[in-house]
Amino acid sequence: MFIQGEWDTEMVEKLDAKKKQLIMQAAYAVGGSLMFALGVNLIIIPLGLYNGGFMGIAQLMRTFVVSVLHVPVPSGVDLSGILYFIINIPLFYMGLKILGKEFAIKTFITVGIQSVFLVVVPIPAVPLIEDYLTACIIGGIIAGTGTGLVLRGRSSGGGQDIIGLCCSKKYPNISVGKINILMNIFVYAICLFLFNIEIVIYSLIYTTVLAMAIDRVHIQNINTSVMIFTKKMGISRAIIEQTGRGVTNWDGEGAYTNKTSYILFVMISKYEVGQIKQIVHSIDPNAFMIFTEGCHVDGNFEKRL
Repeated sequence: MFIQGEWDTEMVEKLDAKKKQLIMQAAYAVGGSLMFALGVNLIIIPLGLYNGGFMGIAQLMRTFVVSVLHVPVPSGVDLSGILYFIINIPLFYMGLKILGKEFAIKTFITVGIQSVFLVVVPIPAVPLIEDYLTACIIGGIIAGTGTGLVLRGRSSGGGQDIIGLCCSKKYPNISVGKINILMNIFVYAICLFLFNIEIVIYSLIYTTVLAMAIDRVHIQNINTSVMIFTKKMGISRAIIEQTGRGVTNWDGEGAYTNKTSYILFVMISKYEVGQIKQIVHSIDPNAFMIFTEGCHVDGNFEKRL
């Protein structure tokens, strides 16, 4: 009876932790999507600037629909959000097949939320910030922080992120960053033919600031090595089962106590630090850990959202 009760308590604690994690991830997705829409609609679009990637493609399609096809659109409403969702539909299927059901569902919901915000957040008739450089910096920081929060919540804004993650799964030498660069080159090459060069230059400045803001917030980008010193067994197995990360073990001996200890090494992202601490402390509260951020990793290390 005691063992059964202890097991039930442990299961409840795990479910509560999972529930809290899902709520936090949902908050990141909603809040981040709103911030992105505010940065783009209130600051960037009124100046006629363009995003890179699939959002930029959606904006170019919107320009074609409104300016060439002369489709009537209510004042203050941007079609980019709707078009962005539509061009992401085949990518959802790709993500489902390669990256799994959970990722595809979360991305579908996040892109849906983002598209709604891009439609409902009104576009000012007069730019809120008239200076282009200032607008690029402020808009890039707001939109980039929003995108970073979405990624921190282990979701994705769709578009080239899905393509990049799928490619990196199949081909380790291809990264999300490389795909982003290629997509941005494609979009801004088109912009260079359609608009004056000032629009392209300021759009590039905005995209650069946005990317820098994403990297500041998206802590999954930061590689972290962990050295764990413990006298108890079972930590390696728990880390492998709960995180899917590989662990290297060494047998050690305390120089002062002459007692056997175990040395574990694991490479993770900064986002996973809290999870590693929880796993280790649940088995050995006295374990000693060293975390080193910003490690360069060359080889078979899985980058995760």
